[in-house]
Amino acid sequence: KETQAPSLGKDSADTVIIGGGCVGVSLAYHLAKAGLKNVVLLEKSELTAGSTWHAAGLTTYFHPGINLKKIHSYSIKLYEKLEEETGQAVGFHQPGSIRIASTPTRVDEFKYQMTRSGWHPIEQYLITPEKVQELFPLLNMDMVLAGLYNPGDGHIDPYSLTMALAAGARKYGAQLNYPVQVTNLNARSDGTWEVETPLGIIQAKRIVNTAGFWAREIGKMIGLQHPLIPVHHQYVVTSSIPEVKALNTELPVIRDLEGSYYLRQERDGLLFGPYESEEKMKLQDSWVTNGVPPGFGKELFESDLDRIMEHIEAAMEMVPVLKNADIVNTIAGPITYSPDILPMVGPHQGVRNYWVAIGFGYGIIHAGGIGKYLSDWILEGEPPFDLIELDPNRYGKWTTTEYTAAKARESYGFNNIVGYPKEERFAGRPTERTSGLYDLLKSKCSMGFHAGWEQPHWFYKPGDETGYKPSFRRTNWFDPVGREYKQVMEKVGVIDLSPFGKFKVKGTDSVKLLDHLFANVVPKVGSTNISHMLTPRGKVYAELTVSQLYPGEFMLVTGSGSELHDLRWIEEEVMRGGYKVKIENMTDEMGVLGIAGPYARQILQKLTSEHLSDDSFKFLQSRHLKLSDIAVTAIRISYTGELGWELYHRKEDSVALYSAIMEAGQKEGIDNFGTYALNALRLEKGFRAWGAEV
Repeated sequence: KETQAPSLGKDSADTVIIGGGCVGVSLAYHLAKAGLKNVVLLEKSELTAGSTWHAAGLTTYFHPGINLKKIHSYSIKLYEKLEEETGQAVGFHQPGSIRIASTPTRVDEFKYQMTRSGWHPIEQYLITPEKVQELFPLLNMDMVLAGLYNPGDGHIDPYSLTMALAAGARKYGAQLNYPVQVTNLNARSDGTWEVETPLGIIQAKRIVNTAGFWAREIGKMIGLQHPLIPVHHQYVVTSSIPEVKALNTELPVIRDLEGSYYLRQERDGLLFGPYESEEKMKLQDSWVTNGVPPGFGKELFESDLDRIMEHIEAAMEMVPVLKNADIVNTIAGPITYSPDILPMVGPHQGVRNYWVAIGFGYGIIHAGGIGKYLSDWILEGEPPFDLIELDPNRYGKWTTTEYTAAKARESYGFNNIVGYPKEERFAGRPTERTSGLYDLLKSKCSMGFHAGWEQPHWFYKPGDETGYKPSFRRTNWFDPVGREYKQVMEKVGVIDLSPFGKFKVKGTDSVKLLDHLFANVVPKVGSTNISHMLTPRGKVYAELTVSQLYPGEFMLVTGSGSELHDLRWIEEEVMRGGYKVKIENMTDEMGVLGIAGPYARQILQKLTSEHLSDDSFKFLQSRHLKLSDIAVTAIRISYTGELGWELYHRKEDSVALYSAIMEAGQKEGIDNFGTYALNALRLEKGFRAWGAEV
């Protein structure tokens, strides 16, 4: 280990990276390698302190999602070449890995995952029990129905990996300074930062928070509450096992999904790490309330084998040679969890030139790919591909500390849960973000979670099997959704669309700004269009509907999941171009009801004296009206592809508006519909969804 007298070396930098774990060091390596001058990393104790040094170091090509597989894949390809490039050994083992299916549902899940593997060039195979046994001869085969096999998977030594990335970063000109603690951050009016340390101040064009479980403390310096919480994770290392020692080749890593643990070879013994259930797992919540203890760096927690005993027993059952093995080491250390286990990566809304790469529950496999992804984004002004699931702005004011803790418990316990399509998770719900109709509708339907909101997925009728019943096959919602689909096609339906992101834009330069932002003409007063914000390379960054309500005053509407993602991009362009505009986020104050189907006009006409005929209220027109004396902004648009309107109104008027419409539609047989039916209708109409087909 090298020792050095701490120094700042310089008083200004292009990019200051705060935190010297594998993620921060990877970012320094990638930025410097891409040619960025003046990259400075500050680490308060030593490189790898925190969560990196004690990680189990697993590397896998597999991810249940689609976009993150690219990150995993890049990391592995990078790690394969690092030693040659930097001269530093990284201890990379690639014996492959096998996920074990021991229930029929798990076999369904593997088949589902195999249908998605064609998106990626990586190898993935569904293998028979015989093949599983051939690759891992020490398994108890009574429980094995199938395996999901990824050649090239394995594990790496996290300390050596970080040191190799550090050597590379220095080779390309980055400065890695430690021990240097960041004590304060000051935002300057020109968008640059002053980074305060005991050794002086560095002026930085941008800062990147890669501080691991210290990330909350860094966020607090600038008034942000990052939703992160440290989790206790334990893994166990055994002494030498004769049966392991006798093998000619290294065993593949196995993941016993029902037993909820991973297991790999460590020299001539085995190492295994469980993910215990949400009731048993342990959070370090005192760090959230009182801050991380100032000196904590390369410390560990006290181990607690009782907490993981059922997993140890499951592992002995699956790998019988463990029964006679001695435990020589138990590592219990902090890893940081975000509410949904996924990290937060990218620029942060509401603060200029402040970026994050935090909340990594699996930092080793993500470090390489995220370093590259973020470096590309910083240097080119746009992300190389869509990873909105990691957007730090997917959380907001509704993400309380209680919510974060409840979700982290659930996410940790659900680490190896079956990954169904249309998955819902119920911890921490509902948040404070409920629409005006939530109390009225919650007992009548199956609700889904969208960016903090509860939104009806499908509605119950007498005789339906209610509740959330996930499956890889047709399940309880299939027929009811068909019923709702028919309702909208043949009669008329009402849907709660309140979770939409809604912004008002007005001011001298509003037309100029929107003309610059969108690859479309600016709609005239009383008109609406669907417009796309494009990146410098012409890729679609976002899709919004734009309406000019009054001269120079616009309403922009986006999907619930893109609210702050889109707002950040707009605010950035406003700052960059010096536009004189005022932007107001109306998402939480404004309710939205959709009404669609052949009788939609007939019903609304009963509630207003305004003419709604096709001549007087055309498709993609917007206007202010009173429906049953309630003020609404009505847009003639419907994602269903049927005749319909979206009705924007004050959230406190939602119940009255909904009741008036339902009352007026009795004769026409009006009814509710949810987002599942909406999705089926828009697919048949050929409307593409940003984030799905686009």
